[in-house]
Amino acid sequence: MTEPHDNPAQSRFELEQDGDTAFAAYRLTGDTITFTHTIVPKPLEGQGIASRLIAFALAEARAKGLKVVPECSFVAAYIERHPDTQDLLA
Repeated sequence: MTEPHDNPAQSRFELEQDGDTAFAAYRLTGDTITFTHTIVPKPLEGQGIASRLIAFALAEARAKGLKVVPECSFVAAYIERHPDTQDLLA
């Protein structure tokens, strides 16, 4: 499994494993990052990959001083379950 990384050319954070790529797509507007959807291919489901990916993406947003808009229901639920990330909300 590779480490999660930002792919700014595709506007998404990615995590690759076994030839499949999970990703969290985003839209960057000024100092706000809007997460639009998170996709985990079927072979990678149930392994905590989406949570790992979103934890990384939110840490990157924090490091860059960005505020977060979670249009994606998974990102919204992750933030709700992790109070230490709620200060990132726009």
